[in-house]
Amino acid sequence: METPMQTQIGTPITTPVTTHAATQSAAARFAWRFITRLIRRAAILAAVSVVIFATLRLLHADPAAMLLPANATLEQVAAMRHQLGLDQPIAVQYLHWLGGMLHGDFGRSMQNGQPVAALIGAALPTTLQLLALGLLLGVSAGVGSALYAFSRRGTFAERLCELVNGVAMAVPDFLWGILFVLLFGIALRWLPFLGPIDNVYIVARHTGFLLIDTLIDGQFAAFGNALLHLVLPCVALALGIAPPLMRILRSSLLDTWAEEYVHAARLRGLSEAQILRRHGWRNAALPTLNLLAMQASLLIGGTLLIEKVFGLPGIGALMINAIGSRDLPVIEALALIYAVVVQGANAAADALEVLLNPRLRIQ
Repeated sequence: METPMQTQIGTPITTPVTTHAATQSAAARFAWRFITRLIRRAAILAAVSVVIFATLRLLHADPAAMLLPANATLEQVAAMRHQLGLDQPIAVQYLHWLGGMLHGDFGRSMQNGQPVAALIGAALPTTLQLLALGLLLGVSAGVGSALYAFSRRGTFAERLCELVNGVAMAVPDFLWGILFVLLFGIALRWLPFLGPIDNVYIVARHTGFLLIDTLIDGQFAAFGNALLHLVLPCVALALGIAPPLMRILRSSLLDTWAEEYVHAARLRGLSEAQILRRHGWRNAALPTLNLLAMQASLLIGGTLLIEKVFGLPGIGALMINAIGSRDLPVIEALALIYAVVVQGANAAADALEVLLNPRLRIQ
């Protein structure tokens, strides 16, 4: 409700009541949009869980028979199927499986009988360590090369950056890993390429993150060795992120530089660095952020082959081994975890996009 007041010339104005109401309305719309997106992502995860469960159940693999010796009788197989709940309707099996997942019960591995949660917990730190360093290196290289190419626009350096970027995009990350192993590991012998650390070092497990555990134990030589083992796989992962990131950021900066507000900023006497910091960077970061969310999702999947190439005991190697042995509980749990991580990365990108773009907060 607007409260009229009289100015000195008799013209009515309104008090800040209207502004306060508009602010509350914008906040309510933003909260509703946030809740709607959460519901949508939860629905996507539910659909993905149905696809994962149904697809793996269509495989010609009987979990009960895989847990028993080859000479097991039909009665023993039937008893095992009843124990595992495989004689129940498929919908009931799905609900039991999903309920166990939500409570952290991923079942037991058919390959060794260990709890799947324990296997994932042991392998996850290696993958997270690899992802964090690879993502940091890829984003740094992509942003740095984009800014360098943008600052040298119209020169030979820009064309050279475009050429190198095109070559890097043409090669998948796992193939970069193989080439790095052949060149820097076998031919030149500059860097180690197999396993997380040399066998001469014995590191106690405190957090599961090898770099952190070596520092906790004060084994700085082991820390350096573990870091060297991560150089090649992290660079291979970074080459899957940096080229498209460089291309979209440079293109966004060029589009932003053609806008009228950039010309107006020059007329106000702002330097190129000030314009980039105040106007260009924020506007060019929005499409780059969306691409980064997609690249992060691809990076998570890229660890599957990278870990196998470099012999790293992460969840990627765990997934490949589970596929080879048809270990259904491990495959189901890891596939659902990958889906959750991808949706989480997209949700984080949406939140950052709202923070960077004020117009999204008032729509």
